[in-house]
Amino acid sequence: MREYESTLIIQPEISDEGVGTLQERLDGILEGFGAIRLIYDDLGKRRLAYEIQNFQKGRYVMLRFLDEGSNIKAIERALGLEDSIIRFLTVQVDDAVEDVAARRTQAAEEERIRAEKAAERAAREAEEAERQKLEEAERQRAEAEEAEKRAAAGPEATDDAESEAADDEDEATEPVAAEATDAEEVAR
Repeated sequence: MREYESTLIIQPEISDEGVGTLQERLDGILEGFGAIRLIYDDLGKRRLAYEIQNFQKGRYVMLRFLDEGSNIKAIERALGLEDSIIRFLTVQVDDAVEDVAARRTQAAEEERIRAEKAAERAAREAEEAERQKLEEAERQRAEAEEAEKRAAAGPEATDDAESEAADDEDEATEPVAAEATDAEEVAR
């Protein structure tokens, strides 16, 4: 038996249920040709390097399987007929897999580890999104309080704040002007 890896790019609009259905169809295709699926890994949506069939993003899926090699053309033909798959590439990973049962066990462990990592990544992304949402809400609240303070102080406070900012700007540029004058004198 030989080990093969197919990388598939699926249309990005496909829902998670649609991807699950596609996974079942892929399993059926492999089983129909006598291949043994080892790993199915959904790598998520990514931006494509160039537009393919008017898509700028695609959902990447990695599929590893064992086969004798004679059915690869037929498997690729079946993949090409799937409407939701916009690109695919199949490569040979291992020329001779001697112990199929051991490789299946190893692949099951790899798939479990990948699933755990994907769940951890999703949890971290959810926490980050929540943290960003809280920071944005806090920033908006602070801006609203500042606007209320300015409105309560009246128009005089706004004019005073603007004149203070202008004074600070003038003070910041004065040393630069003095340094430029000194440089001109040295140049003479």
